[in-house]
Amino acid sequence: MADDTSIGGARHQFPSTHWSLIEGTRSAHAEERQRALDTLIRAYWKPVYKYIRLHWKKENEPAKDLTQEFFVRLLDKGLLDRFDPARARLRTYIRVCVDGLVMNEDKAAHRMKRGGDGVLLPLDFQSAEGELIDLPVVAAEDDPEKLFAREFARSVFGIALERVRRECDEKGKGLHFELLELYDIEEGGKELTYEEVARRFAIKPTDVTNYLAYARREFRRVVLEELRAMTETEDEFRREALALLGVRL
Repeated sequence: MADDTSIGGARHQFPSTHWSLIEGTRSAHAEERQRALDTLIRAYWKPVYKYIRLHWKKENEPAKDLTQEFFVRLLDKGLLDRFDPARARLRTYIRVCVDGLVMNEDKAAHRMKRGGDGVLLPLDFQSAEGELIDLPVVAAEDDPEKLFAREFARSVFGIALERVRRECDEKGKGLHFELLELYDIEEGGKELTYEEVARRFAIKPTDVTNYLAYARREFRRVVLEELRAMTETEDEFRREALALLGVRL
C-alpha cells in the first residue's frame, strides 16, 4: 500500500531507532528490564496460548497451564539467553521453545498445578478464548510457522488498535477511530458511500475522507512502533512490517 489513505501509508514514515528487546530483558536497570518483559509478554502471550490450543489441540485448562509455564521458563530459566537473532526471528525462536515445552508437558503442567516455582502472570485467557470462537481447535491447516505468524499479527494489530483508540479519545478524535473501525475493522463501511457515512455521523463527506486518512496513518504509525519494540533486529523489523502492512522500509 503506497498512499496515506491506506493502512500501509507512505514509505518514508517509520520509526528510526531500534531498541533491543532481548538486551532490555537483561538490563541492570529494573525499569528498563520491566519494560522489556512487559513488551515481550504483551506481544507474545496470545500467540503462544492460541498456538497451543490450535496446533497442539490442547483443551482450555492445559493450554493455560502451559502458557503460564512457558513464560515462567522464558523469564526465569535463561531461554532468552540462547536466542541468536542471526539464526531466526524472535517469534520463530519462541514458537520452537513452545514446541519443546509442550512435548514435555506432563512435568510442566503438573508443576504449575502444584503451585509452580514462579508467580502466575495476570493473562486474560477469556479474551483469547473469545478470539478462538471462529477458529476450531483442530489440527491447523497451516504449517506451525505460518500459524504462529498469523496469531502474532493478530496480537500486534489488537495491541495497536487499543492504543490508537486510547490516543484518539485523549485527543478528542473518537470519531476518527469510529470511522477506522467501520471501514477497516468491521468493514461495514465499505458498502456505504462517503456521503451516506457523512449523513450518519452528521459530518461532511470531506470530513470522512480526512478523518479516515488520519486514523489510518495513526494506526500504521502505532503498528510500526509496536513492531519495532517487539522485534530484535532491524532486518526482522523490516520483514515483519512488510508482512503485516505491505510496507517496504
